[in-house]
Parts: sequence; structure tokens; C-alpha cells
Amino acid sequence: MTARHADGVGGGPAKTHRKLSRAQREQQILAVAEQVFAADGYQASSMDEIARRVGLSKPMLYEYFGSKEGLLLACLERAKRELLDATTAAAADAAGPEQLVHDCLLAFFTFGDEHSLAWELLRNESALPAASVNSGLEAIRKQQIQFTADLLGAARPDLGADRLEAFAEAIIGACERLALWREQQPDITPEKATEHLMALITPSLTQDL
Repeated sequence: MTARHADGVGGGPAKTHRKLSRAQREQQILAVAEQVFAADGYQASSMDEIARRVGLSKPMLYEYFGSKEGLLLACLERAKRELLDATTAAAADAAGPEQLVHDCLLAFFTFGDEHSLAWELLRNESALPAASVNSGLEAIRKQQIQFTADLLGAARPDLGADRLEAFAEAIIGACERLALWREQQPDITPEKATEHLMALITPSLTQDL
């Protein structure tokens, strides 16, 4: 399990011996905040603790993101962007329709392993009460549904838009449930989870419906 690292992520205040650009500082803050939110839960997380770990004053932290909710939304937006980057990169290297879907599913499950803190945020949406935060989580889901529908459309251009969307909704739901199931099945690798899901999906790619 691999987690991101940034100055201060290990628990102590960040070292401030070098000057960071605003963009670098924002990424540092997001890395620390993601760890705190994932470890403590959104409600119990403290902006004071995040500021301490980053090595900034609390008012300066608010200057960057406005509020704790704003900081969480920024973490979710980064996870959304990185997940899309991972699946898009996988799609670019595929040689055919089945490999296209396979590689993108594998990228999804691998993302959960390699970005465990981001996944922890995404999977605990029930603990996030703010409507805007839940809307942010749904935006990530919708992004992946549209991406999956486009993949299926490339593999099966004969399918109608409604069926492509229905299949994509079902696949993303299955991915989320399999990702949760894997937490209780440590021997199930991303490759094995992909194999299981492809066994379910492949008939839809190869048979007339």
C-alpha cells in the first residue's frame, strides 16, 4: 500500500527551509489533509492539526482553501483528476476493445491500491454530511460512468446510448463493490479483481444483445 509523501505528512510540522511556490504549497497541504481526513474522518479532523503538520498558521491555511469543507473538496477534485488520468493512460495503450476495458478496470483497482488515502476518502462518503461534498463524490462517479460508456461505445458501436449508459452504471457500481470486497480479501490482487469483472463483462462485448 503506497501513500503520498510531502513535507510534514509523517506527523510532525513540515520543514520550512526552502521556499515553495503557491502551487507546490497547495499540493503539500492537500497531501497532508488527505492523510488526516483518511485517518481521523472528516468530522474529527482538525484544521489546527493540518496546519501544524504543514508548518503554516491556521489563518494561512484558510487563505488557501477557505474552509475545511473547501479543503476536502480540493482533495476530492485532485483524486478525480488523478483517477481520470490513470484510466485515460491505460486506455491509450490498449490494442483492442477487450484489452481496452480490461486495462481500464485494472487501472481503477490499481489506483485504489496506490492511492489508498484518496480511496479512503472516496469510500467513506456516508461520513461526509455536506451536500457540496457529496456532490463532489458523485461528480467523480459520473466522470467514470461517462468514461466507461465511451469505452463500451468504442467496443460496441451498435449498442444504443441508453444501454451503454446502463452498462456503464452497472460496471462502475460493480467496481466500487469489488474494491470494498477486496478490503476483506487481501489475496485478491487488482489483476484478479479485473479477471473476475471481465468474466462478467466480456459477453456484453462479444455477443449480440
